Amino acid sequence: MNIAIFSNTKRRLLVGLSSLCFTLLAVASHADNSFDIDQLMQALASTQSGHASFIEKKNIAVLDKPVESSGELFYTAPDRLEKRTLKPKPESMLLEKDKLTVEQRGRKHVLSLQSYPEIAAFIDSIRGTLAGDRKALEKSYKLSLSGTQENWTLTLLPSLEKMKKVVSSITISGVSQQVQTIEIKQADGDSSVMTITPVADTPVSIQ
Repeated sequence: MNIAIFSNTKRRLLVGLSSLCFTLLAVASHADNSFDIDQLMQALASTQSGHASFIEKKNIAVLDKPVESSGELFYTAPDRLEKRTLKPKPESMLLEKDKLTVEQRGRKHVLSLQSYPEIAAFIDSIRGTLAGDRKALEKSYKLSLSGTQENWTLTLLPSLEKMKKVVSSITISGVSQQVQTIEIKQADGDSSVMTITPVADTPVSIQ
């Protein structure tokens, strides 16, 4: 793949993958009186697949109003993630094992994560989250959980310098077993908010 093309889309891929990953999280706690990160991670580890629709609004400094897109998201354990944007124009992003495929404007780009250590490190964090692996996640982020099982917010702050150059914070909010919103603040000041709706009135996580 041409390095110039990759450089222009690198930031977008990282943030897009982040959105894709955290959209597919479902939370189910069995504790009666408390709700903590360990319980959250335990629930994530049980997720085998997920399917949801999304509406994403991006605030970009050089534009007067937010850019809105919508589509579908899919996850299949342990390492397949897909984001299909349908509006305003079709494009897709698919991660399978160590291969990332991006298709837009009729062109397909395939990246091997082994060739891009920075993206590989980011993907490892995503997979650690989907696997409910707190130790793996804490290698790249500082975690903070607030609220209750019925109304919770998980905040991730990058701890690695290379990630701080891309993302300032990721905030995931949900009610009971459903993830409702994901807010990503980029290091350059841009941001995005994604609203998630489970398909066919089922939880984002399909056991």
